Order: sequence, then structure tokens, then C-alpha cells
Amino acid sequence: MPIYEYRCRGCGHVFEAYQKIGADGTELKCPQCAASAPDKIFSTIAATNKSGSGGYTSGASGCGSGGFS
Repeated sequence: MPIYEYRCRGCGHVFEAYQKIGADGTELKCPQCAASAPDKIFSTIAATNKSGSGGYTSGASGCGSGGFS
């Protein structure tokens, strides 16, 4: 289930919610002030690649020459 980010119209608090794809958030309430129907906001995408050392890296260095490791 994806995580969506919302901003409260009343107090401006930004929070996250796990929801089904395509959910509009009208049933949500702000966890800070309990106002209803927050605005969905665009957030950044976090992507990682597994490196050869067993750790994770945010760069393409773990991809190797074939594009996959």
C-alpha cells in the first residue's frame, strides 16, 4: 500500500497516510487538530539500489556494467 502525504487546511500540519492507490483522503482527519479533508501534496520518491557490499546506496554505483547487480 502506498504512502501519501497530506497537508491540513486548518493548521498546515504535514502528515503521511497509508492508503489504497487512488484514494483521495476525504475520509482523513489531521492528527494534530482533527480538521477533515486535508490536501494531498506531492512528495519526493525515495529509491535505493543494493550495492555489492550488502548495503544500500542511493547512487548508480551498485548497478554494475549490465545495469543490474
